[in-house]
Amino acid sequence: MAAAIGIGIDVLEPTGNMVIDIGGGTSEIAVIALGGIVNNTSIRIAGDDFNADIEEYMRKEHNINIGERTAERIKIEVGAAIDELDNPPDEYEVLGRDMLTGIPKGIKVNYTEIAQCLDKSISKIEAAVLNALENTPPELSADIYRTGIYLVGGGSMLRGLDKRLHLKTKLSVHVAEDPLRAVARGTGIALKNFDKFTFLIK
Repeated sequence: MAAAIGIGIDVLEPTGNMVIDIGGGTSEIAVIALGGIVNNTSIRIAGDDFNADIEEYMRKEHNINIGERTAERIKIEVGAAIDELDNPPDEYEVLGRDMLTGIPKGIKVNYTEIAQCLDKSISKIEAAVLNALENTPPELSADIYRTGIYLVGGGSMLRGLDKRLHLKTKLSVHVAEDPLRAVARGTGIALKNFDKFTFLIK
């Protein structure tokens, strides 16, 4: 709800809106209308899982050990949800420890590799989105068809994720402006307009 307020959705309107917040530990999928959450799904697949996937991929495919911070860097520099991007990033040099010799080494990875290694986790998010759409009341489904899906949270910044969800759902998918701060911004707005949003305070 805070994310929806933070990206400028009028949550008090009867119109249904779907917001997906892909954070570090969980992905939250909610359909919001009339100041309430009509349908809410939470799955434990998010940014941290993307990092773990990258760490495992580097071990299995390149025999190189990396830490979580390096995996996060790879995700930022060459992370992608699809293997065909209009503006692909350059290859990225990864520094880690060779699993056979124990000696530090560097190798270059590209976005198509990372898209493949993240595929399984992203497929689980796609399945949760489809499930949430299936459980949405028909009238609100019609609204979502018109308004599309809104993505917030750090995970929403993964290259091509909006396009992949669009291909899966056939709905328009919008990545929020400054998606990392959407929840904080929405919380601030709700607190400043306390009377309007008293229903959020429980």
